[in-house]
Amino acid sequence: MSRLQAEHLYKVFGRRPEDAVGRLQAGAGRDELRAEGTTAAVIDASIEVDEGQIFVVMGLSGSGKSTLLRMLNGLLEPTAGTVRFDGQDLTSLSDKELRAVRSEKISMVFQHFALFPHRSVLENAAYGLEVRGVPRAEREARAAEALELAGLKGWEKSWPDELSGGMQQRVGLARALATDADLLLMDESFSALDPLIRRDMQDQLLELQKTLKKTIVFITHDLNEAMRLGDRIAVMRDGRVVQTGTAEDILVTPANDYVASFTQDVDRARVLTAGAIMSDVQDALGGTGGDGREIRTEADLLAAAPAAVTADTPVIELFTPCSTSDVAVAVTDEDGKLIGAVPRARLLAVLGEPAKETEVPAARAGSAAEAEGKVIAGA
Repeated sequence: MSRLQAEHLYKVFGRRPEDAVGRLQAGAGRDELRAEGTTAAVIDASIEVDEGQIFVVMGLSGSGKSTLLRMLNGLLEPTAGTVRFDGQDLTSLSDKELRAVRSEKISMVFQHFALFPHRSVLENAAYGLEVRGVPRAEREARAAEALELAGLKGWEKSWPDELSGGMQQRVGLARALATDADLLLMDESFSALDPLIRRDMQDQLLELQKTLKKTIVFITHDLNEAMRLGDRIAVMRDGRVVQTGTAEDILVTPANDYVASFTQDVDRARVLTAGAIMSDVQDALGGTGGDGREIRTEADLLAAAPAAVTADTPVIELFTPCSTSDVAVAVTDEDGKLIGAVPRARLLAVLGEPAKETEVPAARAGSAAEAEGKVIAGA
């Protein structure tokens, strides 16, 4: 069930933005407007995010992904288009109504932590509840629970400068969780962290999501992070959403050369699954098993296959069985019913597909940092 819908969003900065939208709809280019001093940050962007889904928006600096995120909670007003959350049109709300929505339904986790240095870890985690007017005992209890979920039990009385970068980011995540918001917006939340800490935070988020099942929009410029976290991914370029799909969709069937260029260095064996590359069962019949018997039926294939895996099994786990037998690996559903097969030739073909010779444009410098503190608690 879709909880968040953004439909035909435009955000134009500069003179006569509404006129610029009309020109874009008529076919004008982004560079054409820029030459006139007008910046089209987001152009005709539409996304849908289902309940309990991690939806990742990725793209280079300047692609419009952070601007899109800020329109989802009303921090930036769209020049055109609508944003609906749980059926409520956020673009039609007054400033007071928007603040209430941000305070109660939508939380944001920033790249640079945005912690108050003069407040303890517990007080930082409880800040959103404090602004909402929640009594002290209740807000501290809820903040303590959120800190425990984020792996910071025992650090409640510490100061932010006593924590590592990864721990500070956990405080920011705990602050968002403490409000029990239905929607989490995460803007490059792990980008400032060292690689090992970053992966640890990704693990933490995935583990929390198993229990909390929050609806999350996660912004990143890192494709590997997008592939690891995203149930669905939207790729942006020059303000437009150029493809939306699962990690497997984007790897196996990129919409264009630009999207394909992002996938050149991705470890396909760890992202793709057996279900994504399997062949029809009939294609795996007709050979012979290790004992010389012909494989004519599905039962024959199941009996002769070197292994039986589920559709969610990562491709990397197919290497050993495929290398030890000429018989295809069987792919079954949860009930053990055969739904496909992965012959050795298919595995090698998928992993050996040459990347398209396209270059990703050099990342452009982003716009000046926007004030973050005012939306920590829905201000």
